[in-house]
Amino acid sequence: MAFSLSALFRPRPAAVAAPLPAGRVPSVPLKAPAARGTLRRRMVAGTAAAALAVTFVGTCEGTKLKAYRDIVGVPTICNGETRGVTMGMTTTKEECQAMLLKGLGEFEVDVLKCVPGLASAPDERLVAHVSLAYNIGAGAYCKSTVARRYNAGDIAGSCDAFDMWDKAGGRRVNGLAIRRNDEQVLCRKGL
Repeated sequence: MAFSLSALFRPRPAAVAAPLPAGRVPSVPLKAPAARGTLRRRMVAGTAAAALAVTFVGTCEGTKLKAYRDIVGVPTICNGETRGVTMGMTTTKEECQAMLLKGLGEFEVDVLKCVPGLASAPDERLVAHVSLAYNIGAGAYCKSTVARRYNAGDIAGSCDAFDMWDKAGGRRVNGLAIRRNDEQVLCRKGL
């Protein structure tokens, strides 16, 4: 089973140790059993994938605590969040971080629905695809040449197609071109 970014973005209840019977002292410290082999590697890689996704998308998008209109006029806040945003809204850094984590988890689910093969892809490739979907929307991503080529087995061609998404409002935007290039570099890891 492949690791899921969205699993990292869901809040987890705190672990509670069972109380010891009265008068009993444990001979070894109480702790969770150590993960071994493949499971441990997945957990470590998953943490790295989540950190990469948050850092990469957060850096690409930047953080703005007050709603603004993006390059095509859509009300936007935090790290590029547009869903439910109205002009005049304000947030905190903590709220922005929570929105980013939630959004990345949701977009990962959407990406894996349209391109199931990414579930077994290297973390960097999955992060690149989630980043693109986060930026252009899940609907546009699922209809994109990027997704179609990946589903057809043309992984390199899928990575090449990222640069088709360097426009906003019909014109090429340098910031998007740079982001697409960075996503392509991530996408090509392991090819």
